[in-house]
Amino acid sequence: MSWKASARHGVREAPGGFAFVQELLNTRGTMAYGADLLGTAEDAQWWVTDALGVWSRVSGLPAPTLLLSAGDLRSLRRLRAAFEQVVLAGANPERDGALPPADVQVSLVPDADGWVRVVPTGRGTRWFASALWAEALQAQQAGLWPRLKLCHNAACRAAFFDTSRNNSGVWHDVSTCGNTANLRAFRERRRLLGHSGDQQVGVRGPAELS
Repeated sequence: MSWKASARHGVREAPGGFAFVQELLNTRGTMAYGADLLGTAEDAQWWVTDALGVWSRVSGLPAPTLLLSAGDLRSLRRLRAAFEQVVLAGANPERDGALPPADVQVSLVPDADGWVRVVPTGRGTRWFASALWAEALQAQQAGLWPRLKLCHNAACRAAFFDTSRNNSGVWHDVSTCGNTANLRAFRERRRLLGHSGDQQVGVRGPAELS
């Protein structure tokens, strides 16, 4: 049982149904991991069907069968963009700009043990959005939300679950995105130092001009 979009990136998955949010974020095509899974109706249908099956098994709740239209495809992309904004806002509280409203409904259902569960409701992609926002809410209540991050490599942006002790991770994979960024920064520092050195060599002091 695996989340297909996240598996492409080789990232550590969020626990339980919270991984459904991460999975949506990882449908975006990045670097060499493959195409955008919401780019075509065929790819999106395959991904939605698989993701709902995994979510249902993880959550223990039934999931509907969704047959996507062209309009649904646009809705899913907007939903993905909304979650990206929410994740980025959590990582940078001083970030400017208002977040879009969720505009979904959920049901509150007590289970046999008296615990109230947040259950998605609605039809079609509205049910889909309800399930995702419900998982986000429960992840925040459990204190897990701050550990869902987007890789700092702008060319990657893979969503990963940070398991570091102090929640300080910034790369989805240090050996790839982390090393690439460090090498880029190192080369930039050398370039700047070399440029500064050239300027110093080319400038003569007053004693040399006399």
